[in-house]
Amino acid sequence: MRTDIGKRPAAIPSTQRVLECGTMFRAWLTVGLILVFGGCAIVRSTNPYAGLAGPMPIGMPERDSLGSDSGHPVEQPMTLERALLVALANNPGIAASGQAVAAASAARDIAAADRLPRIGLSGGYMRHLEEQRLVPPSIPGEASVYAADILTADVVASMPLFTGGRLINRVKAAELMEESAAHRLERERDELVFKVTEAFFDILAQRRVVESLQFSREALVEHLRRVEQMISVQKAARVDLLRTEVRVADIEQKLAREQGLLAIREQILGSLLGLSDQEMRGLAVQGDLEIGVEEQVELGEASDVEVALERAYGHRRDYLAARANLEAEARRVDVARSEYMPTLVLQGSYGTRLAPYARDEPDGGAATADLGRIGVMLELPLFEGGRTRATVARERANLGAARERLRELELRIRLEVESAAVSIHSSSQRIRATAKASEQAEESLRIERQRYELGRGSITDVLDAQSALLEAQTSHYRSLADYRTALALLVLAVGEEI
Repeated sequence: MRTDIGKRPAAIPSTQRVLECGTMFRAWLTVGLILVFGGCAIVRSTNPYAGLAGPMPIGMPERDSLGSDSGHPVEQPMTLERALLVALANNPGIAASGQAVAAASAARDIAAADRLPRIGLSGGYMRHLEEQRLVPPSIPGEASVYAADILTADVVASMPLFTGGRLINRVKAAELMEESAAHRLERERDELVFKVTEAFFDILAQRRVVESLQFSREALVEHLRRVEQMISVQKAARVDLLRTEVRVADIEQKLAREQGLLAIREQILGSLLGLSDQEMRGLAVQGDLEIGVEEQVELGEASDVEVALERAYGHRRDYLAARANLEAEARRVDVARSEYMPTLVLQGSYGTRLAPYARDEPDGGAATADLGRIGVMLELPLFEGGRTRATVARERANLGAARERLRELELRIRLEVESAAVSIHSSSQRIRATAKASEQAEESLRIERQRYELGRGSITDVLDAQSALLEAQTSHYRSLADYRTALALLVLAVGEEI
């Protein structure tokens, strides 16, 4: 600390007043510049549309400068395993959930950082209307420097000593929310696997339906030629030709409708895979729709369902996320309750005070002085207008809502497991029934065609047999897809392979 500080003069010369006026002008000019340019520190703001496909808003950079994909074709053929890999790596919903996990991790780091000491630099410039003492006197009668312009520069440190459990509960709540976000990400991955599996086997079944319709149309066209030949030798009536042509037209409109549904299902799969329009062209889905013996699962007994439920409560990611969220809400209640407690903080600072225009400096230079302090600060809330009480009530209500959502999820899990078990059982029975019906319908069509060619049957019987075969084949293919979907639904309901 400087010790050669003179006494304060009784009067201020006119030249000094001019200097002070100039200093005040500079001070106000500095404040004005700060107000004008304070919001311009970041020259280029963050682009929220970076990496997005589709048209950019007016004034935004072109897509090439955003680093979007080039849209190269994906590897073909698209098997179920490859489709799942592409979806998990490319689906935007999964990517968004991954960002949510990263945000929860950052929130946990923020909460943990609040428990550590804080050290920073503090500086400023103050212009006073009346001259002020540069530093407080350390002993009675100590000479001091007085100045209207004072510069400060300090190193400031603070550390919480006691917060009533507020900080530790915030950290624990943030850790639980990070865990919940990670579980939600895994659950969304499971749901995506189910949706891709469902769409994949829907496409396979729809293609088989389209093939059946194409086969039926070819068979009817061939039968139409036979009818024309029989009419030419007077073995059939012309009305048989008309009825066959009507049935061919009906098959063609059904074929067009089912081909449109197939295109829609392929679009759904491409959307789940996160593919662009160019990448979706020529999507070759390849897989086996038939059910092997090793793939058959039955959950007919009530005990099997209960076992599946127990496994679901231990493995379903959304259930684990809900439990973590419930525990985090309980921690938030403790954080709110800690507002009733006192807060104790250790604080300290060390820095320099500078008076650049002090008149009392003997050598004509700037007067400086060092200043430091350390101590503890205690804050005890006495009256806050009911704010803390309302905060506690809000967090308790959120805790109750989280508890009810967990109970609702438990009921939904039971419903989903039981529904999946019923779907597996019913679809497996439908597979056996429709397979037998297809064989019988095919044999019936063969017999009716022979009877008609021998003049013992009618064209109506042939067309009805053809329609019955088509319906049996369609039902069989869709029951196979339903069984595959039911198996995937059971895995989704339980949270793991059965």
